[in-house]
Amino acid sequence: AAQMLNFPVAGGTSGHLIGAVLATVLLGPSAAVLALSAVLILQCFMFADGGVTALGANLFNMALLAPAAGYGVYLLVTRLAGQELRGRLFATAFAAWCSTVAASVACAAQLAMSGTVAWKAGFPAMATVHMVIGLGEALITTLIVAAVAKARPDLLTEGAHTDLQPRYRELAIYGVLVCLGLVVFLSPVASSWPDGLEKVASALGFENRAAATPTAPAPLPDYRFPGLHSAVSATVVAGLIGTLIAFILAFLLARLLTPAAPVNSKGGFPDSYGTPTCP
Repeated sequence: AAQMLNFPVAGGTSGHLIGAVLATVLLGPSAAVLALSAVLILQCFMFADGGVTALGANLFNMALLAPAAGYGVYLLVTRLAGQELRGRLFATAFAAWCSTVAASVACAAQLAMSGTVAWKAGFPAMATVHMVIGLGEALITTLIVAAVAKARPDLLTEGAHTDLQPRYRELAIYGVLVCLGLVVFLSPVASSWPDGLEKVASALGFENRAAATPTAPAPLPDYRFPGLHSAVSATVVAGLIGTLIAFILAFLLARLLTPAAPVNSKGGFPDSYGTPTCP
């Protein structure tokens, strides 16, 4: 839902939240890769956002490189700045900024290797505009992590034990409410300016070189539910449907790729430290 909404930056350019460091800090790097992959696959095939021929590059840049780079920076800065909340928030902000710039530099390299635009032109253009977009990524990510830290500080501590049992019904309700709030209150004021890559493509003259690969039409193109005359209503419905499907897709990917927890000889499940606990 958050990736649907572009925020304005300088020079008539907009950016949108990638969420790589947000997912990494709250879920861990492996789960972040799964979550971001689910979002990008959904955007491509359901909303016609990204393009099938660019899906591999998008997955590498935003679902693999951005979480990996952000996680590395986050670990390094937390060791230097300390494990207190202030240090973690600073590490979150800097890692979010770095992840955005890293993904943009990888995109510039891909454009250069494909012969679309020379590296000496594409690299400074992509890096410069995404340094500014990264500030928005850092701000949004840090605010969300700070809010989560007040409600569930254990989520920011690796290997932390908690007696809280997951309340899936509450999680679903809160998730729907957050999604609804984003698409209802923020989508009408979202920026319509071109994003960083589109701006660079226009400035360097390769905006018309995108491959027009014939594919099956997306069911909800441009984040609009067909048949609804109100643009806000069409976006709200599309956002809710997309969020639900993204959750299902991420859940299925996790079930397929994550091994089942082993059962010990006493019938319990080992905790994160390998100590047997009762089921």
